Amino acid sequence: MPDTVTYTPIATNTLSSSAASVTFSSIAGTFKDLVLITNPSSATGSQSIYIQFNSDTGTNYSRTVMYGDGSNASSSRDSTYNYIRMGYNTGGQTANITQIQNYSNATTYKSTLSRSNTVGGSAGYVYASAGLWRSTSAITTLLVAVDSGTFATGSTFTLYGIGA
Repeated sequence: MPDTVTYTPIATNTLSSSAASVTFSSIAGTFKDLVLITNPSSATGSQSIYIQFNSDTGTNYSRTVMYGDGSNASSSRDSTYNYIRMGYNTGGQTANITQIQNYSNATTYKSTLSRSNTVGGSAGYVYASAGLWRSTSAITTLLVAVDSGTFATGSTFTLYGIGA
């Protein structure tokens, strides 16, 4: 019989006004993994949605991404970036799920898997990425932000702890 996986809500943030970022802080190390579910709308057009850990803005992140809009598909890889891109919003409503493995382990780098799609705006968009934060520090703070503009009022961000 397989193990039962438990999703425990840690925190939810629903924006009451537009904002360029949302921060989850004081994340306890009591779970195995984290899952971040976001449903942001763009208040300012197309934008990349990204995450950073523990206020680290250095070039300690790597990412491999694949994306498409129904007519075109592309991929890219960056090994010295200052964040992990977890999605792209073309001005509509985005749904995103990001898994963060072994976030509290103090001996390994942290990896992420993200899947997102956008409807509305200038084009529909699907996006998948694998990311790596090259740090052995346990994740205690998580920033979700956009590279330009703001998230719209009503955008939601929920962080779950995963235990087995």
